[in-house]
Amino acid sequence: MVTANDIREAAARIQPIAQRTPVLTSRLVDAAANLSCHFKCENFQRGGAFKIRGAANFLFSIPAAEIQRGVVAFSSGNHAQAVAIAAAYKNTAATIVMPTDAPQAKLEATKAYGATVIQFNRFTEDREAIGRRIAAETGATLVPPFDHEWIIAGQGTAALELLEETPDLDALVVPLGGGGLLSGSALIAKAINAGIRVFGVEPESGNDYYLSRKAGERVGIPQPDTIADGLRCTKPGVLTFPIIESQVEEILLVSDQEILAAMDLLRTRMKIVVEPSGAVGAAACLFHKLPADIRSVGIILSGGNL
Repeated sequence: MVTANDIREAAARIQPIAQRTPVLTSRLVDAAANLSCHFKCENFQRGGAFKIRGAANFLFSIPAAEIQRGVVAFSSGNHAQAVAIAAAYKNTAATIVMPTDAPQAKLEATKAYGATVIQFNRFTEDREAIGRRIAAETGATLVPPFDHEWIIAGQGTAALELLEETPDLDALVVPLGGGGLLSGSALIAKAINAGIRVFGVEPESGNDYYLSRKAGERVGIPQPDTIADGLRCTKPGVLTFPIIESQVEEILLVSDQEILAAMDLLRTRMKIVVEPSGAVGAAACLFHKLPADIRSVGIILSGGNL
């Protein structure tokens, strides 16, 4: 089990590379949501998303003799960029397995950070199998996108910063893909304030955690068709699922139309660019998905690579 102390140690470990992102508010957004909203803006993070936190904590934890053999990762974009950035910082090679339908901006950025990109068809090929084969052939270390203790601890540092700045929150709302960000965020939030209520948000068609919670076990779904490309996971993680089951009150669902509306409001009212995956928490608040008795909420805007 990842502990609050692991997350605090990760915060110190990644300080040389991860930025402390701002927490922003808007009276107009508060009025629309009927909530006091505090946005943790990971869209301003290095690499444009929270993923640098987990990737850096992972790479900085690899023994020196192993890190020189390089790293390999699989990702639709944000984890790819994060691993590439952290690998460049550690002066080691990075190979990233990315789907052919990954957003072009994320693909080009990953290459620009110095990584070698290998593309695959997400509908006919297994990205994890490809990554493990490359790791076996090269001796590189495989850096998973969410289902690892080092990743979970690193991702939890976003919520740690948020709660250090705004401790008196009723609830925390976090995007949910593989579950690394939500797992780490829930663990540190509950350690700081046992009474805080934690919610995960998925796109309607990418509802593997929602269905798994109903079933009481990890349930797989077909490849989701959603604008939230970073949340197209098909099955909860082995490590993340039990953490979320024990620490998270409810999984909320939002439609692509609600996501787009939230992105538009954040752009026009707050002048910030948030990608679809990063805007699901804002969508849940703006469309009143939370219990009515919640008044103040911290919302992680997980990325801005639109």
